[in-house]
Amino acid sequence: MSEETAALIPVEERQVDFYGDDITAALVEETTGRETIYVPLRPLCDYLELNWSSQLQRIKRDPVLSEIQTVVIINTVQGPRETICLPLEYLNGWLFGVNATRVKPELKDKVIRYQRDCYKVLSNYFQNEATVEEPVPAPSAALVQIREMGLAIAQMAEQQMELERSVNRAHSRLDQAAVLVKVLDQRLTNVEKKITPSARITDDQASEISQAVKALAEYLTTQDKSKNHYQSVFQEIYRRFGVSSYKNIRVDQFSTVLKFLEDWRQKELK
Repeated sequence: MSEETAALIPVEERQVDFYGDDITAALVEETTGRETIYVPLRPLCDYLELNWSSQLQRIKRDPVLSEIQTVVIINTVQGPRETICLPLEYLNGWLFGVNATRVKPELKDKVIRYQRDCYKVLSNYFQNEATVEEPVPAPSAALVQIREMGLAIAQMAEQQMELERSVNRAHSRLDQAAVLVKVLDQRLTNVEKKITPSARITDDQASEISQAVKALAEYLTTQDKSKNHYQSVFQEIYRRFGVSSYKNIRVDQFSTVLKFLEDWRQKELK
């Protein structure tokens, strides 16, 4: 860079923590419209206990680094200062010129760490990426179980509300005689479906279970209003029958589920 070239003014500066060292990275918009990340070199020399004058002379002797080293206005605790910087993409060109075997023994590992990771960390930071990818621990089995149960309860609650709405609409359209005929006809269908026990229950059977759930939950509420008894009932159905939806209940489970709900209600009546 020639002496007459004006110092660049960054549009953004960031402080990046590199293993306890605060490294400034400045984003500069070039006259061409291209954005370039510049890194001040003097602080890096201080962190690595390198003689700044010697390093500056080394940069000036290098045919590439001498051409691209640039003065950027960097904010410091003393205020804005003109600072010699290198574009981030050339930072390793300077770092790899530092002979790790010739620094103080206690600084050797630090120099190597800078040579290996500094460019990557600064580049990732400006791209809003994680500088260190750590494995995410898997959630505990207990939390997974709670989540699954919660989802099942929520789904059964949605079905309960929909089925209750369906029943209410049906009651508004049908008289009691028509409902009775339908129930008797459905029970006959249930007997026929027992020849295929793996089949799922029908919508009407799901509605019958929802009515049993409603009757049980409402009775439990009259005995204890301090808790949501629908949740308790849904939870027991999920635990005992392994279903998160009424419609997932198998035909051969239908009577068992109804008996479980009725036995529970009868037990509470005593």
